[in-house]
Amino acid sequence: MFLGLGIPELVIILVVVLIIFGPKNLPKLGKSLGKTVKSVREGIDEGEAESKTDAAEAEQAAPAQAIPAEVTEVVEDAEPVAEPVQPAPAVAPEPVAAPEPVAAAAPAEVVYCTKCGGENEASAAFCKHCGNKLN
Repeated sequence: MFLGLGIPELVIILVVVLIIFGPKNLPKLGKSLGKTVKSVREGIDEGEAESKTDAAEAEQAAPAQAIPAEVTEVVEDAEPVAEPVQPAPAVAPEPVAAPEPVAAAAPAEVVYCTKCGGENEASAAFCKHCGNKLN
């Protein structure tokens, strides 16, 4: 359980914890550690319960179907039949449309923030999105 820790190592760890947190805070620390462990265990139990419920629902929704006997027969002496591979017909590539022209530059009334890229009025001193000072 303690991963090979002996009594001397545990005593050293407890002394260090006592020095760091102090004797008044140790009960609070133990209580919060206990609550944390309890909530983790409850979360794990809920997850396991949900996964079991999901698995049961999946089984009910799609019951296992029996495989017919003729499908499961194994023919040992049969040779695999290979069908000839037909090459794919050549298709001419479709012409690519020219990209649309880029919209004209933003009017001088708009200033973009260097930090967030937000659009601001030219008269603004600070970005209205992140509060960064505009140039």
